[in-house]
Amino acid sequence: MTKFSILDLCPVVEGGTISQALDATRQMARKAEEAGYTRFWLAEHHGMAGIASAATSLVISEAARATSTIRVGSGGIMLPNHSPLVIAEQFGTLEALYPGRIDLGLGRAPGTDMNTARALRRNLDAGAQTFPNDIVELQQLMDDPVEGQRLLANPGAGAKVPIYILGSSTYSAHLAAMLGLPYAFASHFAPDMLFEALHIYRTNFKPSAQLEKPYVIVGVMGAMADSDDEADYLFTSALQSFVALRRNARGKTPRPVESMDGIWTEMEKMSIEHTFQFAVVGGPEKARAKMERFVADTKADEVIISVPVHSVEARLKAVGMFGALRDELKEAA
Repeated sequence: MTKFSILDLCPVVEGGTISQALDATRQMARKAEEAGYTRFWLAEHHGMAGIASAATSLVISEAARATSTIRVGSGGIMLPNHSPLVIAEQFGTLEALYPGRIDLGLGRAPGTDMNTARALRRNLDAGAQTFPNDIVELQQLMDDPVEGQRLLANPGAGAKVPIYILGSSTYSAHLAAMLGLPYAFASHFAPDMLFEALHIYRTNFKPSAQLEKPYVIVGVMGAMADSDDEADYLFTSALQSFVALRRNARGKTPRPVESMDGIWTEMEKMSIEHTFQFAVVGGPEKARAKMERFVADTKADEVIISVPVHSVEARLKAVGMFGALRDELKEAA
C-alpha cells in the first residue's frame, strides 16, 4: 500500500510572522504524526519572504522535538550550497538527538535566486557539476570510519542517515538509479518529466548497501476541505504564489480569494494549471478520485503532500483529511 508523507515549506503567511510560521510547522509535524504519516520533510530555500526554513537542519530539529515517532528530514538539502562535511555533522547531530528518525533528502538546485546562490556558494558553476561526488563523499563521512581515513565527521561518522535523491529531471533519475538510492520526484511543481524519470530510475536501478530495489516518492500539492468549492478557495493561495513567482515578485503566502479573475493573465492561468496538473484539490470524493488515479498511474511507493494553504487551521484539517483518505485507499486495496 502506498505510504503518505508531508512536505512542509514552513510558510510565512500574509499577516503572520516567522515565529508563527515555525510554530505552525511544529503543529503540522504533530498532526502528521497523529494522523499516521510516514515522514515529515522540510525544504531548504533562501532569500524568500514566504519561507522560513532557510536554516533547514534547525527547523528539522524543532519538528523532531515536537514529535516522538514520525521520521523527520529534508526534502531537501541543496547539497551544492554546502560542504559534505558540514551536512554530515549537522545530520549526524540530528541522528544523535533523534535516533532512527532522520532522513536526508538531497537536491542540486540552488533553492533561491541567482544573487543569493552566489552568496551561498563560493563557486556557483562547480556545485551542480560535483553533485555526484559530493553525495559519495557524504555517504563515506556518515558511514563507519575505515582505517587510515583522514577526514572524520564528528558527529556524523557511523550515523548512516538514509539518503534520498530529489529531482525534477531525468538527470536525477539516472543518478539515483546509479547510486542505488531512493528517488523523490518533484511532480508537485515540475510534472513534465515525471513518467520518463520514473521509467529511467526503475529500469536502471542498481542495488546498494542502503536499498535492494527501487523506491519511488512522488510529490503532490494538495488542499482538502469539506467541499470542492472550499478546497478550491483555499488553493487560490498557491495559485497566487505561483503567479508572483512567475513575475519574480515573491512574497508571503497570500490570503485566499474568491476568484483568480483579474489576478492572472490567460497565459499565466494556462501555465500554472499545467504545473498543478497532479494537484489533489477537493472535497473527500473528488480528492479520492484524483489521488487514486495518480497513485495508479505512478505506481509510487509513497506520496509526499505539500499543503500550500494560508490558514494554519485549514492546513491542519487538510492533513487529517488526507490521512483519512490514505486509510480509505488502504481498506479498498
